[in-house]
Amino acid sequence: MLKYDRFTLENGLTVLFHKDTTTPLAVVNTLYNVGARDESENKTGFAHLFEHLMFGGSINIADFDTPLQLAGGENNAFTSNDITNYYDVLPSNNIETALWLESDRMLSLAFTEKSLEVQRSVVIEEFKQRYLNQPYGDVWLELRPLAYKKHSYKWATIGKDISHIEDATMEDVKSFFKKHYSPSNAILCIAGNFELAEIKELTEKWYGGIPSGVKYERNLTPEPVQTEFREKTIERDVPADAFYYAFKMPDRMSPDFFSVDTLSDALGRDKSSRLYLNLKKELNLVSDISAYITGSIDAGLLIISGKLNEGVSFDDFDSALWKELDKIKSEAFPEKELVKIMNKIRTAKEFQDMGILNRAMNLCSYELLGDVSLINKESEAYQKITSADILRMAQTILQKSSCSLLKVKSK
Repeated sequence: MLKYDRFTLENGLTVLFHKDTTTPLAVVNTLYNVGARDESENKTGFAHLFEHLMFGGSINIADFDTPLQLAGGENNAFTSNDITNYYDVLPSNNIETALWLESDRMLSLAFTEKSLEVQRSVVIEEFKQRYLNQPYGDVWLELRPLAYKKHSYKWATIGKDISHIEDATMEDVKSFFKKHYSPSNAILCIAGNFELAEIKELTEKWYGGIPSGVKYERNLTPEPVQTEFREKTIERDVPADAFYYAFKMPDRMSPDFFSVDTLSDALGRDKSSRLYLNLKKELNLVSDISAYITGSIDAGLLIISGKLNEGVSFDDFDSALWKELDKIKSEAFPEKELVKIMNKIRTAKEFQDMGILNRAMNLCSYELLGDVSLINKESEAYQKITSADILRMAQTILQKSSCSLLKVKSK
């Protein structure tokens, strides 16, 4: 049972506190309720651009990293289609350094032309290096708009087009910051060996004076139910032909979410999974294969991806794959196999929870979902899954009519 306290400042900032007496370290984790799904279709990549801009100097502090490093700390951030998350880990006795830095950039960025140009160049270079000039780098740039036609999940976190970042103006940047980076649109988690009264005092000291801002109300276009198979083939300079089967799955708060996650584990979590054993080890059709879910807050995707062995055609593999999928849809799921998967899930969860940073990030994530107490019900939700649930979700999810297939053909 993960213990925590929760309170809200007058400006709307939600604060979570997790006491851990076993570590000399403290974590300051700030989750902003903004991701790529909140961007305008003709101005994408802004959430990711801000991940970089937030390190480019705030209104009273020209340099973010140096003071934190001098305090013995480290920091990083990540952006997804749903959220942007910033974290600092440092010695507990220096926690005010992190609170000073984080609160100042929540108050306002410096918004200098120099910072914008520097971070714009960094993001453009990342776009080229990671997505355009790397084997299989542009897969998600192709797969998302194939799988999603209306919802803003149809573009990747990096953005739809490099020109959107190239053309970003100072006015665009200031507007995006004002809309999304405010106390009322943020969740702060502090973890470490402190007392609740001390945390309340510190958060009021550093964050209490920040204007609340207008809470962003999300109004996204829902994705229509997919009713027909979609397929796209692209040719790239890659070492092997690759495949990406994307099946629509329920949203993060659906009671079936954990069952679909378990189904993906059965299909392709590791070397003991069905697709690996049957399509790689037995039939030798692929050099690697895996199945996983995107874990999106809105309706997400179950992905089956991998690379074909030389001389194997897409058609031969496709036929063998659907035989495996038909099998898991038509036969009772063995109890022994389910127990094995559940043991792995439980072990992975316990290992993850050993890290204080992971606990802080997970607390913020569940608060964002609307009920932080769910963090203590996750393991129970997995353990309640039955073989009948796996069969039911396999029959529901693994339909050709709700599948989008991207083939990457080697030139």
